[in-house]
Formats: sequence, structure tokens, C-alpha cells
Amino acid sequence: MPERIGVLDFVRGIAVLGILAINITGFWGPLLATFNPVLPRPEAGGAAWFVTAYVLFEGKMRGLFTLLFGASMMLFADAAERRGANPDLMQVRRLLWLMLFGYAHYALLWWGDILLPYAVCGLLAFSLRRLAPEPLAASALLLFLASHGLEMIGDFSTIATESRVLAGHGTPAEVSEQAAMMGRIAASITADMRVLHAGFFDAVRIRLGTAPFLPLENLGATFFETFPLMLLGMALLRMGLFTGAWSESSVRRMAMIGIGAGGALTGALIGWAAAHHFPPGAMFAVMGSLAAIPHLLMTLGYLAVLLLLWPRLAGSAAAHRLAAAGRCAFTNYLGTTFLMCALFAGWGLGLGGVLPRAALPLLVLLGWALMLAWPQWWLARFGQGPLEALWRKLTWWGVPRIS
Repeated sequence: MPERIGVLDFVRGIAVLGILAINITGFWGPLLATFNPVLPRPEAGGAAWFVTAYVLFEGKMRGLFTLLFGASMMLFADAAERRGANPDLMQVRRLLWLMLFGYAHYALLWWGDILLPYAVCGLLAFSLRRLAPEPLAASALLLFLASHGLEMIGDFSTIATESRVLAGHGTPAEVSEQAAMMGRIAASITADMRVLHAGFFDAVRIRLGTAPFLPLENLGATFFETFPLMLLGMALLRMGLFTGAWSESSVRRMAMIGIGAGGALTGALIGWAAAHHFPPGAMFAVMGSLAAIPHLLMTLGYLAVLLLLWPRLAGSAAAHRLAAAGRCAFTNYLGTTFLMCALFAGWGLGLGGVLPRAALPLLVLLGWALMLAWPQWWLARFGQGPLEALWRKLTWWGVPRIS
């Protein structure tokens, strides 16, 4: 691997490893298993892994990745200008190709694709790149807080209704509403398991025949997280956070507040859910709007910790491996999807829903080992990950070098 590695690659490497710790449940079982440890069924040790992943990884790794995606769009624009190309046109080309990669990822392999939502949000976010960083950051935070605050209002109502029903005090209408929700949950699990256990071509046919626009639904569900965090990543790059312009005391304060306050709120949320046996309606809120601010705080806290660690670890073998994994994050992300689908899907080993949920951390460790094992060797010979190189060639296809 070339000697020059950067803090962005290091953080991205941590993030892409951490994302697997969350995605593993979605590879293993139905979509709703990622929201609740008692779905599709309660299992010994399943709740412990769910709680651990929720506290340490859920929302935080995706948040880091999204912040870095925003920052990387600015860096790409700078690189395009140095090459003499129109940065706006080249970014549009780059993100349109990412959109196609994302839809292929969904259609061929897995329902949980984030690439298409990232591409769409990236197009919108990049259009605001010329705003000054301070108003850009303020707008991002305001949009994030306002959108999730409005969502919380409805979620509190849902939690209250469900609590009354589960306590035996619900009105007939509330009991009927709860029963209808449970029916939808059961139908969703049945449909997802049908795809999971199908052969490869049958799974593709079912996905495209029953839910061809699911990536757009995922975009709608994640927009008010992804778009603001991309804007915030763009702003933080221009404000010098990633280049050492902030004082160490400021970064340390960000780490302590983010992890301290965010961790306390995260622990309180999942602790309440566990004490109430993970009620299904409430868990959508615990995984969604109620977790938004705690996740954001911990994301920023994690980022600050990694920025503080980087100068101390930059010369170590571990940092080089993590940075190499980050430079190959696109390949690692899609590669782990293929690997885990080969383990869990019907066209592979068929372990989905069969392997105990408590065994999933072992497969996370396997995935981490593989993501760290190959990138240094590959980068030393080819300079870029295989899918990174393909994405770059497609982006610049037919564009002459002006300078």
C-alpha cells in the first residue's frame, strides 16, 4: 500500500467494518429482524447481541459513513477542478453510476441497499456545496432535528396506544389497530423469508415483481438522516475538522459530549425497550425517531475520538490495515453483501433464519477479518480497489483530460 494514507480512509475503514455488524441481521433474516430481537422469534442470546449492536454500532457507523460521503464529494469536486473538468457535471456522472450500482445491488442480492439513496441524496446535497460552511452546517442540523422532532410526536402516540393495549386497557379500536399491525408484521416476515430461501433467479424475480421500487422507499425512510448528514460532512470538511484546524481541546470536548450524552440516551432507550420486552410498535420508534439525536451525538463523538487517535496511530500496522479497508470501502461493502448472501440465502448455504441469532457476531468477526486481509496487498499492486477502479473509469469514461 502507498505510504500516504489519510484520516478519512482510517475513519471510513472503521465505519465499513461497523456497518457489517448491523447489516448482518438483515442478511440473516427478514427486514423486521433488524428492528426487534424477538422477530421473527425470540432466541437465547439474540437479545444480548441486538442490544450490544444497538449501543455500539446502530446508526453510528452509518452516520460516520454518511458524513464521510459528504466530505468525499467536496474532495472529488476539488480533484475534478484540478484535472480541468467541470466538477458539477462529473459529480452528477459519478452519482448516476452509483445509483445504477445501488439498484443492481438491490435487484441481484439484497433489500438493504444504501447506495441508491446515497446517490440521490448526494445529488441534492452537492447542489448546495457553494454555501458557506457555517450556514450549511446549521441548515443540516436544523433539518435533521426538525424532521425527527415531528416524527417523534406521532411515535409517542403510537407507543402510548400500544402500551394501553398490552396492559389490557386499550379501546376496541386500539386493540384492532394493534392486531392489524401484528398482521402486517407477520405478512412482511413471510414475504421476506420467501425471498431469503429462494434460488438466485427466483429471488431476483420476486424482488423485481413484488417490490421493484423498494430502494426508493428506503430513500424516503432514510432521507432525513442521510441528506442532512451529507451536508454536515461537507461543512465539517470546509470548517477544517478533518485537516487539523480544530484545537485538540475542542475535538476532545466533542468526543466527551457526543459519547457521554449520546451513550446515556442510547442506553436509556434500549434499556426501556428491554424492560418492556421489546414491544413491536415501540421498537420502530426506538430504532427510528427516538434514536436520531442519540445516534447523531455518538456519531460525532466517535468521529472526534478517531480524529484524536489518528496522529497517535497513523504509523501503526493496524491503522494502515484500517485505512486500506477504507480506501476499498465500496468493494468491501458489496463484497460482504455477496459473501453473507452466499452464507444465508437459499442459493448459497441457506443458513438464513436457521443459524442461531447469537452466532451472528462470529460471522461479523469473519467478515472483518476478510475486509482487513486483502486491501493492502491489492492496493500495493493496483492502487485502487477493483470496484473503486471500475466506478472511476465509468465516471470519467469519454472525458478528455484538459490539463
